[in-house]
Amino acid sequence: MYIHLGSGTVVRDRSIVGIFDIDYCSVSKRTREFLMKAQKNARVVNVTGELPKSFVLCEEDGKTTLYISGISPATLTRRANTIDY
Repeated sequence: MYIHLGSGTVVRDRSIVGIFDIDYCSVSKRTREFLMKAQKNARVVNVTGELPKSFVLCEEDGKTTLYISGISPATLTRRANTIDY
């Protein structure tokens, strides 16, 4: 199944490693360093034109991608948890 992250971007639910609150997590020095490193390596995809609320870490075929979304982490988590396997 697929999860909609915003602006027409969808990812496979099985590729999601984690869904994180950008405000809560970005206070950590390690998370900020991780986000900066991901951006330097061109692994960040911004799927919102609005204020970002969450970031979704995905891994597929050995490639890691970080998506910045304007959708709240609670909504994304709810979408992920409503999928039947």
